Amino acid sequence: MIYLSGKKVSCTKDLGVMLSFNAGKQSLRGHSLFAADNGCFVQSEKYSDEGYLAWLDKLDRTFCLFAAAPDVVGDAEKTRARSYPMLPKIRRLGFKAAFVIQDGETPDQIRWDELDAIFIGGSTEWKLGPIAADIASEAKKRGKWVHMGRVNSFKRMRLAAAIGCDSVDGTYLAFEPDNRKGKIEKWLQKLKQQPLLEMVG
Repeated sequence: MIYLSGKKVSCTKDLGVMLSFNAGKQSLRGHSLFAADNGCFVQSEKYSDEGYLAWLDKLDRTFCLFAAAPDVVGDAEKTRARSYPMLPKIRRLGFKAAFVIQDGETPDQIRWDELDAIFIGGSTEWKLGPIAADIASEAKKRGKWVHMGRVNSFKRMRLAAAIGCDSVDGTYLAFEPDNRKGKIEKWLQKLKQQPLLEMVG
């Protein structure tokens, strides 16, 4: 499991940075592992396809886990219309393209060949529910990376691990980053030590 923080941290093999379009000044100096978010969740009014692609084009592809296509929070149908035209454009820039799943998405509606990663978004109830878990399972069968957003507790990180997520992100380190980094590292270590059956029990 990899934890991506919106707060600047010292990178390790399990701890990286979630860069977000239009989030103000961000830096990867001293960091390598990261992913790129579209910023639609926090500042949807500032998003544009052209601006996002131009921003991505300035980033180093070498250590980027994925770049998320634009989405519409809580709406699978609108997300499909917004995301699918952008997925090939993200790929052409040299990034692995992530499709953000939202409330109402199902495994059979996803155009799997057009994406490299699944980003589990949506409302809290939906993202922690059985359909999101089914999509994660199908993604793993197809060799896709699986990521869950808004993970700020060990309980949720454990659930994400149980359904097959490769990475998660959250704002847990936004406050007291020096103290909380140690807690994140302990959570990650605990996941490595806990049997999967215990996690889902």
